[in-house]
Amino acid sequence: MWRLYIYVLLTSPALAESVVATRTIRAQTVIGLEDLTLVAADLPGALTDPEAALGLEAKVAIYAGRPVMLEDLGSPALVQRNQIVALIYLSGGLAISTEGRALDRGSEGEAVRVLNLASRSTVAGRIGPDGAVYVGWDE
Repeated sequence: MWRLYIYVLLTSPALAESVVATRTIRAQTVIGLEDLTLVAADLPGALTDPEAALGLEAKVAIYAGRPVMLEDLGSPALVQRNQIVALIYLSGGLAISTEGRALDRGSEGEAVRVLNLASRSTVAGRIGPDGAVYVGWDE
């Protein structure tokens, strides 16, 4: 006697979760938990963990319901344009400090131009973790 076995595999499609914006996030806004939500969809390029975006800054406007992508986010700016910053010249063991006015906006490690308020000359430097701009650094 012959027996016929029929196997039926019941599977549901595995849906990945993607991070989308809960509201329109303007460029230069630091991302908070209330700005993001997870949706059950596999959106190409979208983040899958909201924690990865927290504390980062939007480089472009991200509209409500749109996927949040890593390339649209960056480190938050420490220095704003026209902000008065500590301008520190470093060379060997020498350190000279004065005030300057930032001519650019940037985050830690980025190069910005600064107007030295004492000499009225423009210098270029890198933003340090403390928000000061360092020029003449030894690399």
